[in-house]
Amino acid sequence: MKLKELLKDIPVIAIVGSEDVEITDVNIDSRRIKDGHLFIAMKGTQVDGHKFVPKAIELGAKAVMCEDMPEEKTEGVTYVQVVSTEDVVGKVATTFHGNPSTKLKLVGVTGTNGKTTIATLLYNMFTKMGHKCGLLSTVCNYIIDEAIPADHTTPDPIELNRLLDRMVQAGCEYAFMECSSHAIAQKRIGGLTFAGGIFTNLTRDHLDYHKTFENYRNAKKAFFDSLPKTAFAITNADDKNGMVMVQNTKATVKTYSIRTVADFKARIIECHFEGMYLEMDGHEVGVQFIGKFNVSNLLAVYAAAVMLGKSPEDVLVVMSTLHSVSGRLEPIHSPEGYTAVVDYAHTPDALENVLNAIHEVLDGKGHVITVCGAGGNRDKGKRPLMAQEAVKQSDKVIITSDNPRFEEPQDIINDMLAGLNAQQMKKVISIVDRREAIRTACMMAQKGDVILIAGKGHENYQEIKGVKHHFDDHEVLRDIFNVK
Repeated sequence: MKLKELLKDIPVIAIVGSEDVEITDVNIDSRRIKDGHLFIAMKGTQVDGHKFVPKAIELGAKAVMCEDMPEEKTEGVTYVQVVSTEDVVGKVATTFHGNPSTKLKLVGVTGTNGKTTIATLLYNMFTKMGHKCGLLSTVCNYIIDEAIPADHTTPDPIELNRLLDRMVQAGCEYAFMECSSHAIAQKRIGGLTFAGGIFTNLTRDHLDYHKTFENYRNAKKAFFDSLPKTAFAITNADDKNGMVMVQNTKATVKTYSIRTVADFKARIIECHFEGMYLEMDGHEVGVQFIGKFNVSNLLAVYAAAVMLGKSPEDVLVVMSTLHSVSGRLEPIHSPEGYTAVVDYAHTPDALENVLNAIHEVLDGKGHVITVCGAGGNRDKGKRPLMAQEAVKQSDKVIITSDNPRFEEPQDIINDMLAGLNAQQMKKVISIVDRREAIRTACMMAQKGDVILIAGKGHENYQEIKGVKHHFDDHEVLRDIFNVK
């Protein structure tokens, strides 16, 4: 594609060199540059891509898009100056890849919790209905049944459009995608055309990046502000920010709720560890999930499927066959008669939801032991809140290591313990080694009890000092239980 075609809708400050140069690919990572590429220099949160312009040219870049025009220029290379590369990179990527999001129905899911579950269940549902689908999620990306490892909740704009283009080439009719607050704020989804958007909920998270809750909320809201008139916007009426999200959207707004008046409603009829029996939109259905928050998730899935043109009856039939996403309220039964539940909960709200779900099933007939930690180099303010939430709904709590990253695990634990008073501390012990913490919880548990192992869910590693070491909560439990 000619450079001038890529620039036709881009506001440019200056161009030095030929616009007729042939561009063979687009990249923001200088290490991936090959002959004929356009390198877009991004001012990232960690590193300024402008530093790598010489390296990109050395590797064969024929054009450079930048905010700061270099004083020294290489002959035969075209330089394009724009106000903000972050603002235009999405549009450049969509143009280069032929605007793939317009060639299938793309649905985005945003909110603090539930994104992975809703996006994955929609992917599974529409696949079972006979459609070719794509999935972009925290756990893994899929193009029909081809798994592609995921490094971020939402890929960068170049990789995102590359994946969407591959989905289109493979014949996908639908794509379901998690839209993180980072991705929205950093314009990673800029240039995409969405058929619909779903809002789950909003609680404290990622304030290490967004700084204030208002900034975090506005990042989520920006996704709905950008939806076109042809799209739908499905929002959670049970969340106090639910209607804030859609107040300025041009999309058709629909609400869902398990507590109040809404377009889509549901309630629990019966609940067991193996699943629930629900009344959803006037129909009864058995599902293989537990917890009120999962009722909300399933309701969002149901609403989206109906808005995408599926009949309520067909949706509910398929919904009854769906299983929980890996590492989301995943029960593992011990030979001794107690149950361990592995869950990704890593925010105070998520911890509250999971513990509520466990108590709904236990109904006072067993004790709850919670094993949890908090991630390093992330929002420190939520650490004491997580400890408080764990203590509030548990008979015993073991504070342990999660992904300490570049922090000392004991420092993170101390931050969590700082949120507890002397009375609360009587319920708590701390064990830095996560494997030992899980083993200790299992030694404490009696028949009928439940152990919640929170924070890592599907993750099969611990990140320590920049290195990912293999660690899987499921494997640790199976080893303790002596089962395969």
